[in-house]
Amino acid sequence: MATHYFTASSLDGFIATTDHSLDWLLKQDVDPDGAMAYQQFEKTIGALAMGASTYEWVLEHEQGEWGYTQPAWVFTHRDLPVPDGAEVTLTQAPIAEVHAAMTAAAGEQDLWIIGGGDLAGQFADAGLLDEVWVQFAPVTLGAGPPLFPRALDLELLDVARNRDFLCGRYRVSRRTPNTK
Repeated sequence: MATHYFTASSLDGFIATTDHSLDWLLKQDVDPDGAMAYQQFEKTIGALAMGASTYEWVLEHEQGEWGYTQPAWVFTHRDLPVPDGAEVTLTQAPIAEVHAAMTAAAGEQDLWIIGGGDLAGQFADAGLLDEVWVQFAPVTLGAGPPLFPRALDLELLDVARNRDFLCGRYRVSRRTPNTK
């Protein structure tokens, strides 16, 4: 079992526009069955976590429908709606506590930190992030939420091209920084 941060990014390192739009991403050419595609990745996931902004975007763009069958934890300080039948837990609990619950719920499958570079950073800070998967779109945004607002050492595991996207899969390095 591994905990993944799987996301897309502009070439200048932003995951959304300043108003949290993903319109720039959704118009890009990608092969849903191609290298490092979302559809194959999602089949390996047993539980997921996301921030409130990502959750609200999903609800808005899916007309209130919940497209995930996996249990989900949404980190929020607000009271948000939960679609009927969705296994969604709104939480303010510590990362380690939620990770333990996600691990128990996922069985043998992996965990996915969906949206929010800061949320993925909190999992990394707790030593609970194993991999970062990034699909770089051929666009620059100039500003917005950053891909990963932390210093983090990564080891490249794999790279591929999926039509317009340059895709990279990285392992979070557990090496101790050189303190000379």
